[in-house]
Amino acid sequence: MSGMADPRKAGAGPISRARLDRGRGALGPALELVHTGRAPTRAVLTAELGVTRATAGAVAAELEALGLIRVDARPSAPAGSQGRPSHRLEVAEDGPVALAAQVHTDGFRAALVGLGGRIVATTPGCETVDADPAKVLGAVVEAGADLLRATGRRCVGAGLAVPSAVAEPDGLALNPLHLAWPAGEPVRRIFAGLVRAAGITGPAFAGNDVNLAALAEHRHGAGRGARHLLCVATGHRGVGGALVLDGRLHTGSSGLALEVGHLTVNPEGRVCHCGSRGCLDVEADPLALLMEAGLAPGPEVSLLAQADDLLRTRYAEPAVRAAAETLIDRLGLGLAGLVNILNPDRVILGGLHRSLLNADPERLRAVVAERSLWGQSGSVPILPCTLDHDSLVGAAELAWQPVLDDPLAALR
Repeated sequence: MSGMADPRKAGAGPISRARLDRGRGALGPALELVHTGRAPTRAVLTAELGVTRATAGAVAAELEALGLIRVDARPSAPAGSQGRPSHRLEVAEDGPVALAAQVHTDGFRAALVGLGGRIVATTPGCETVDADPAKVLGAVVEAGADLLRATGRRCVGAGLAVPSAVAEPDGLALNPLHLAWPAGEPVRRIFAGLVRAAGITGPAFAGNDVNLAALAEHRHGAGRGARHLLCVATGHRGVGGALVLDGRLHTGSSGLALEVGHLTVNPEGRVCHCGSRGCLDVEADPLALLMEAGLAPGPEVSLLAQADDLLRTRYAEPAVRAAAETLIDRLGLGLAGLVNILNPDRVILGGLHRSLLNADPERLRAVVAERSLWGQSGSVPILPCTLDHDSLVGAAELAWQPVLDDPLAALR
């Protein structure tokens, strides 16, 4: 059993080498099933993998021996149930973590994220972003390294979320419009170099923040179970979109798909940074809500926090309600166009868009239904995102992916 931990250490009982070898290729799929909550018991794992009960037991024991999951030693059956009780499977609370980093217009944050999308530790959010990407990324990596030292956790890799399209294969941030960074900065290379210099083990990745939020929500949040998931969100500035198809992000030929912020929703509207006018990017973000309400943004807290607070505390005021309805109508128009083109089976909204949906869900759904062909023929569910730090969790998913693909190779 070269390279394989002995499953008998995890209480699996005598297992033949042949049976364990047959289950080796199932380690990754099995770990992903537990990671995403789709295999809460060994019986479900057996059914999902399509293997024998003995092979599923060997696979679960191996993952436990690797320190990735926990298998309860004394399974108990629910009251009133019949048949043999099945062992429950859970991710290991004290297992390895991924370093996740996020940079946005109002600051940056680092976190350690375990399997299951669990945030183990996080730094306080920093509220300043330097115009030099290397300085910002150096600070966030240093903060992450401090977390790793403080917790003593093993790190499988690092992921970075940025508010920009990230072009592949070179990992270039093509349009960090709201960061004052030069266009085309090689953020993945810079981040990876800083991660290595900090002594952090594992590969390093970078991606667009909304893409990563969509990935996290699909695996652990409001997007679970969707085959064609559309995510639209506005964080601190601008609007982004992402599409998850059969569990995989659709990023286009070079990572630049779903730049939904530049859909025109108000032809006579505000001038956009892209040179056009009335784009969703400037017509349905936090700054747009404050401006529609006749308010000047303050320097005390982020634009997103100001916009959310406005909806939460002053929504009854006519000016605030009218501003919210204007943004809802513009957002609905953009969503309707996306639904017509993409035909998703679920739409999830993040950031301020989640707050707008919660403020008046019927108005937004009515606009989308009225303007979209598929919305008229069959309602598309529109739901709020449910993870508090979905871009951070999604950044960690990038780092966890090699482990999900091949646990033995990644942890060897």
